[in-house]
Amino acid sequence: MRDVGVAEELAQDALVAALEQWPVSGIPAKPGAWLMGTAKHRAIDLLRRQKTLERKHEELGHELLVEQRELAERDFDAAIEDDMDDDLLRLIFTACHPVLSTEARVALTLRLLGGLTTEEIAHAYLVPEATVAQRIVRAKRTLAEARVPFEVPRGPELAARLSSVLEVIYLIFNEGYAATAGDAWLRPELCEDALRLGRILAELMPNEAEVHGLVALMEIQASRLRARVGPAGEPVLLLDQNRARWDYMLIRRGLAALERAAQFGGALGPYALQASIAACHARARTAEATDWARIVALYDALGQLTPSPVVDLNRAVALAMAFGPAAGLELVDELTSEPSLKAYYLLPSVRGDLLAKLDRLDEARVEFERAASLTKNARERKLLLERAAACSPAAN
Repeated sequence: MRDVGVAEELAQDALVAALEQWPVSGIPAKPGAWLMGTAKHRAIDLLRRQKTLERKHEELGHELLVEQRELAERDFDAAIEDDMDDDLLRLIFTACHPVLSTEARVALTLRLLGGLTTEEIAHAYLVPEATVAQRIVRAKRTLAEARVPFEVPRGPELAARLSSVLEVIYLIFNEGYAATAGDAWLRPELCEDALRLGRILAELMPNEAEVHGLVALMEIQASRLRARVGPAGEPVLLLDQNRARWDYMLIRRGLAALERAAQFGGALGPYALQASIAACHARARTAEATDWARIVALYDALGQLTPSPVVDLNRAVALAMAFGPAAGLELVDELTSEPSLKAYYLLPSVRGDLLAKLDRLDEARVEFERAASLTKNARERKLLLERAAACSPAAN
């Protein structure tokens, strides 16, 4: 199973079987094992259909051919029995290999493991279908030319490669949770794909704390999807959401995954820390009950672990909620000179919100208008322009 093309076909067959059977029979206790078991049987059928191979070995005699076939099947069975999910895990690590560009990793992962067609991936990311097709073809060619082994790395290399896998899954989730462009505010199907991949990975790698941390983060974030849009598809911001519409089953699953991540001891990783922040919101029955001081402390820890201007911006929001808008604005103002945030629409959006809370409405309007000019999402742009209009003298 070192051919990515063959692996793709087997994975797709197994996923199609899951889509047909799971809605009727329910999701099995071990979805990864179920998928690999199904792929196993498809692979055996494929071996049995290889008549060309049989003809090539006719001169070796019928008995030798039967013996080789039985040996191949016994080896396959032995490998499955040793670790039924091994090939699926290898496929995940191959599709998310750092030798590929981020865009290629995402496209190949959705194609091989998400069950999406090239057309569906193109639609989700609002790019031409030909572009996605080229990314997938080039990704396969790059893997072949780089002689990337079809394996799960061991030792120190595992941490670096696992980081790439988690990044790809979370990128897919984020595009579904807050679409970067187009007319839709959300793409729930991408969130579902990422969640399914995360859950399978947690099943395959139960001793990796950050895998559980990522699953926890996605479960809790996904719990808000229904509340994030209004009747006409308009965005509904976190503090304005009807929390009765949150999916508390997903919240319970997320909190359980977060507990599993913490059971390994030591400091929490970046995904587990972000999940802890999401858990603060999930545990608060009202926006006013949110423990913003704890969220500030968690962002402090996250900033020390993975320094980032975006983390600093989120910390500024939490700081404003905990200690007042002036405290948050002071930190945001420091970020206005950060080159990496120059085209980041959330920076002027946050600054506009804090200025509005301080009754500096003219400045707030300018910031909201600038944020609207930077976003590529039509729904977000409309919301920002509405907030800008609310700051105009005519509206006050």
